[in-house]
Amino acid sequence: MTIIPIQAMLEEKTKHIGKLGSIAGADILNIQLRSGEKIPEHRADNEVLIIVQFGEVRFIVEGVEEILTQDTILTLKPSEKHSLEAVTDVRVIVIKLK
Repeated sequence: MTIIPIQAMLEEKTKHIGKLGSIAGADILNIQLRSGEKIPEHRADNEVLIIVQFGEVRFIVEGVEEILTQDTILTLKPSEKHSLEAVTDVRVIVIKLK
């Protein structure tokens, strides 16, 4: 069993992107954005799972826009171009499969 703590970073600073840890077959990242903050278009080499812990975030994947909330999970295929913008303050867990 492994427990990975997640600190609330937005009280201390704006945009936060950091690695929480790794498990067999995946790296786990934590993204915290204030409303209106963006991450420009980029690609990942592997499959990715996007899980919103709280807030709303706008993802644009290969030109298609989706609003994600804690009620949704987004999966990305390797090399899919995507960008994101926080609609509200948001905390997102990103799991990069190896």
